Amino acid sequence: MNTDVESRPSAPTPPEAPPRRTYRLRWLAAAVLVALALAGAGLWWFVFRGEAPPPASLDQALAGIEAPVSSVAATAPAASPVEGTWSIDRTITNAQGSGSYTGFRVDEVLSGIGSTTAVGRTSTVEGTLTVRGTTLTGATIKANLTGITTNDSRRNDAVQRALATSRYPSATFVLTTPVDVGSVPAEGERITVAATGDLTIRDVTRTVVLDLEAQLRSGVLVVVGSNDVVFSDYGVTVPSAPIVASVDDHAVVEVQLYFTKQ
Repeated sequence: MNTDVESRPSAPTPPEAPPRRTYRLRWLAAAVLVALALAGAGLWWFVFRGEAPPPASLDQALAGIEAPVSSVAATAPAASPVEGTWSIDRTITNAQGSGSYTGFRVDEVLSGIGSTTAVGRTSTVEGTLTVRGTTLTGATIKANLTGITTNDSRRNDAVQRALATSRYPSATFVLTTPVDVGSVPAEGERITVAATGDLTIRDVTRTVVLDLEAQLRSGVLVVVGSNDVVFSDYGVTVPSAPIVASVDDHAVVEVQLYFTKQ
């Protein structure tokens, strides 16, 4: 019998990793997996998770606004405080720092994440409205769509492509039916009207009805409103991505506008 073989000592057993080191290694592995997931579909959560601003509302639009002195002086002597021609004044802002804008809101569902709202707005907007007696006789609003920014800047390029703003930079609304409000609204009186007109996007014109609220505050005519539009009616293809489970084919068009008399 070979006693030298039998007496040879066995190889030493490697010491176990300290518990703290094992714990750290597990967390490192988990972090790598999370990073890989974010590099794929999960990245969209960070692209689209931004908080959406609240919908346009008259209360928010009225909060903290101040009229230019020239505007108050011009409207004070008039027998009717609202009769005349009004133009959008982009120097006026509310307590949130928000001025005149037009924009959209659209809902989408992200796979494995849930629903979110994309909001795009442009403050490059101009227009006029005309009031005769108790009737809104005319209104034209024009928005520069190349100025649209969204609640996450990483959406912006996709929105510009979908709206083809390099070819169709503007959207317009033109009132086609006069609106009689029944009586001359007083300072501070809130009115609600439905305004029928032609909305043009991407050179496609459709008749729409804008639900509007308005109030005269210190020489400023404040108007907010909204309307549902269907993207496909205007030749707009909704941007898509693998992580996006669904995107509504319709959006809420919303406006917040501050008018002063010409």
